[in-house]
Amino acid sequence: MRSEHVLSQPLSEEWIRRCADELAPRLSPAGDARAFIVDAPDGTMAACALGLIHPVLPAPAYPRGLAARVHVVATHPDFRRRGYARAVVTALLDHLADIEGVTLFEVHASVEAQPLYRELGFTGSPALMRMTRLEPTATASTPNSRPVWLPLKQYAETVPKATAFACVYFTDEDDRPLQLHSVYSPAHSWQLVGGTTDHGERPFETAVRECREETGLTVAGPPRLLATVYGLPGIQWPYSTIGMVFDGGRLTAMQIRGITLDPQEHDEVHVLPLAEWKALMPARDFARLRTVAEARRTGEAAYFGTWDWGNE
Repeated sequence: MRSEHVLSQPLSEEWIRRCADELAPRLSPAGDARAFIVDAPDGTMAACALGLIHPVLPAPAYPRGLAARVHVVATHPDFRRRGYARAVVTALLDHLADIEGVTLFEVHASVEAQPLYRELGFTGSPALMRMTRLEPTATASTPNSRPVWLPLKQYAETVPKATAFACVYFTDEDDRPLQLHSVYSPAHSWQLVGGTTDHGERPFETAVRECREETGLTVAGPPRLLATVYGLPGIQWPYSTIGMVFDGGRLTAMQIRGITLDPQEHDEVHVLPLAEWKALMPARDFARLRTVAEARRTGEAAYFGTWDWGNE
């Protein structure tokens, strides 16, 4: 199943034989491998999940010193989109946790499979997703039982990680959006004024600092939020992104001419009607720009929740 439906280059018959000979004894009760399958009507496998148990040093979150890697999850193309992958993975995880005493789980997931594993409790990037599932206590089923809480530092390792950014939205006096041309990001060449939040910095402080560094302009408060932006992680970046776009107001022609760019970051500043930006930007970047422009026009702050990192 792994060779035919997971690997980009199928294994040779020799390697399949060697893997089968290696795996067979490890699937015994005394071995370190566990597998669950869904049978197809003809007796072959419709889907399967294989986990490998390995020791780790005991810790409060790993009291038995056992971890497991979800090594293979495969579904025959004829039986996809029936929930079989979810069924075999759930059965595998439940068995490893409830019967084998495993509390730490790891998986190297594809981008397509990442949402399933997140629903099951895994966190992290597709390159390495992890989950800690503590053993139930003896009183777990009693009405007055209390949940077992992880120590704060251990819990912090299980939650999704995110980076923050803040931007300033400027227009000219005709409400045409202003953007800067990046010298370092060909995939996102036209950008709002702004950047990533530094440690200990609040979003509007980031917007003010980045604006001063990138344009020489000083944004006056109080802050007026136009949009909150959220993006899921992807191959290009392993963390979610959360951003805020603040209103910088309308600039006069003299102010625009007076913008001083940092040549290490940007080499052009343009002001164009909103519709003309569409041909110059990735679709999700233009959708974000359009959302921000609409928020300025209506006076109602917007939420743009699909500025995801690309997987190309």
